[in-house]
Amino acid sequence: MALHATLKNVTKSVLPHWIVIGAGIAGLRAALTLASAAEVTLITKEVASESNTHYAQGGIAVAMGGAGDVALHEQDTIQAGDGLVFEPAARLLVEEGPARVTELLAWGTNFDREQGNLMRTREGAHSLPRILHANGDATGREIGRALLERVSGEPRIHLHERVTTCDLIVRDGRVVGVTALDVAGQACEFLGAGVLLASGGAGQVYSDTTNPSVATGDGIAMAYRAGAEVSDMEFYQFHPTALSLPGAPRFLLSEALRGEGAFLRNHHGERFMERYHPLAELAPRDIVARAITREGFGERPGEVFSVYLDMRHIEGKDLHQRFPGISSFLRKYGLELERDLVPVRPAAHYLMGGVRTDLYGRTTLPGLYAAGEVACTGVHGANRLASNSLLEGLVFGARAAETVLQEGLRRNAPEAATQEIAAVDQSPIGNMHALRERLRGQMWLHAGLLRDQAGLLAMQSELDAMRAQLPAATTREAAELRNLHTVAALITASALARKESRGAHARTDFPEHGPGGAKHSRMVQGRVDFIEFA
Repeated sequence: MALHATLKNVTKSVLPHWIVIGAGIAGLRAALTLASAAEVTLITKEVASESNTHYAQGGIAVAMGGAGDVALHEQDTIQAGDGLVFEPAARLLVEEGPARVTELLAWGTNFDREQGNLMRTREGAHSLPRILHANGDATGREIGRALLERVSGEPRIHLHERVTTCDLIVRDGRVVGVTALDVAGQACEFLGAGVLLASGGAGQVYSDTTNPSVATGDGIAMAYRAGAEVSDMEFYQFHPTALSLPGAPRFLLSEALRGEGAFLRNHHGERFMERYHPLAELAPRDIVARAITREGFGERPGEVFSVYLDMRHIEGKDLHQRFPGISSFLRKYGLELERDLVPVRPAAHYLMGGVRTDLYGRTTLPGLYAAGEVACTGVHGANRLASNSLLEGLVFGARAAETVLQEGLRRNAPEAATQEIAAVDQSPIGNMHALRERLRGQMWLHAGLLRDQAGLLAMQSELDAMRAQLPAATTREAAELRNLHTVAALITASALARKESRGAHARTDFPEHGPGGAKHSRMVQGRVDFIEFA
């Protein structure tokens, strides 16, 4: 598409202007830091409250108990990551986390309390209770509310909702903006000194996911197409317990339920997790998810059984008060936590990989920074520790923005502008919905929880066949489909290259750790290799 642009409106300012993509916890936190010394264009594909942050039920893990607690949090993070955690990143996460959460408290975030003290709970693979919650099971929503309220009072932050970003703009080897579709579907450009990606994950690449519809991997796909390196794309975490009812959405049943004592039972009514890990139901997520999958297989081909979450034995706790959102949702389907076995199965939940960054949010492209789920610092290794995701967004969102303030603002940059581009053909090309659903279903089948070489090669063939059918990014639906295809190709190629099982990446044809496997995959311009982070 030719970019014959005229200036629609220009922001005149003596300050540099930066573009932040995404209004989840990482984007909001980054924007607040940037606004101390820059004008900020904050772009989000939906309304600002629609992000993975908003749907985060379980809580935020933070070591508020001093040096010993911090050290244990680091140890738990490393152990959950199955030999692939970049330890300096984990150390930063747990050491800077308490100060960032203290900021949230000062900014009016209402975490749950008991007798005036912050209530701490325990979740899978944590050695002690350190998870803070808000409104029982609505932690992300409460954190997002507090951050959005603060953002709305900052005059240097200019929020653009319902804007779909399409591609990064690179000039003279530096990222200076994005092409986009505005709220009316009109093609446009946003230009500035650089871009900070905080666009979240890509759960919609799978047919079964806990992620909202906006999670289509846009930032990862844009960065890769522009030439940035991506890492660890084979590591997609499948949350063990999403609701499994015909006709019901794949609603997340928080790990906090197991933290409060919930059991997992197979179709015989037996607890089974003790056979898979000493921590039983509180084992790392990858182990629990695979155990549920295996317990659901019957002895005959194609035979599948339900696995259940059981809280009927728990006494002395008001489960409706502790988990109001979950309880309310289950009641729509005639289920009660204290009365019923709740059918569950795994669903795609969180991407450990993403755009490769250093500890300061720098990607391999000048002018491009990234933080949160879109980024890969190596902090989660091969399997994220429960409730570390919100903390990651806070810590690394702030760090990336601080890096921009220290070095990015010294550069001479073009004046910020929003440019309207000549109209493009928005007529539908083929059946995009059918193509999207085919891609998602095939990814679940061939590159999901359990993988092998034959399935991954079949997935690559599917993606090759789909490529010619992809429409130009002239509508939001078309842009998302193109991005999902890019992310699917990255996951599949990385999973095929890693000939071992580690964390969330399970190869049935390579069931053990491989020699030399404790390296991070790296993919750029179609090539996959393995490196050590430094």
